[in-house]
Amino acid sequence: MDKVMLITGGSRGIGAATALGAARQGYAVVLSYRTEAKAAAQVVRSIEAAGGRALAVQADVAQEADVLRLFAACDAAFGPLTALVNNAGILSRQSRVEDMDAARIQHILQVNVVGSFLCAREAVRRMSTRRGGAGGAIVNVSSAASRLGAPGEFIDYAASKGAVDTFTIGLAKEVATEGIRVNAVRPGVILTDIHDTSGEMGRVERVAPLVPMQRAGTAEEVAASILWLVSDEASYVTATFIEASGGR
Repeated sequence: MDKVMLITGGSRGIGAATALGAARQGYAVVLSYRTEAKAAAQVVRSIEAAGGRALAVQADVAQEADVLRLFAACDAAFGPLTALVNNAGILSRQSRVEDMDAARIQHILQVNVVGSFLCAREAVRRMSTRRGGAGGAIVNVSSAASRLGAPGEFIDYAASKGAVDTFTIGLAKEVATEGIRVNAVRPGVILTDIHDTSGEMGRVERVAPLVPMQRAGTAEEVAASILWLVSDEASYVTATFIEASGGR
């Protein structure tokens, strides 16, 4: 059976690095993007230029109709899904809780939490041996912020990733006898452009000295953890977290 991976938020950063790495390992890759059409197309071109297969689909994981369309496109292009990477996530500008409005908090939770639920739901419907599937693996991209809390910056983001952590544990146990493994990676300070939306362009440089390894990580380093978790080498690993945070 062909290996097929769907990566949400796959146009840049950790998602793009995972897509490129998965293609090198023989996966057909479907990546979703919300607005970065050119970046997503470039990832697809890079994969195809190396002899791989890839498809980019515009979809907002916070919208159920978009999620249904995304998974249908994956089915039509490459057949049965074998791996899902719930990578799409957002944060807002640095803020204390007393200055956050409901719209901001709801948007963060809708994308980071509800989006992960919806995509995992569609993956389970396709993968579960209970439903006639052949099994598979799900990796949720959480954050070290779920442990640290992100005070004074992104408590809403940290809380959303805490929800992703709990979801990971619960879903892993729920589908453990159905051929599906569910794990998560918690990246720390990583060199991606998600920090650009924080309002502090030099945030990585400021925070990196707080990391025991004294540097920021790369998207490729996080992708390597994700790709291991979906691989056969991790066949007895579920409900588990890899801390890709340099010891922080």
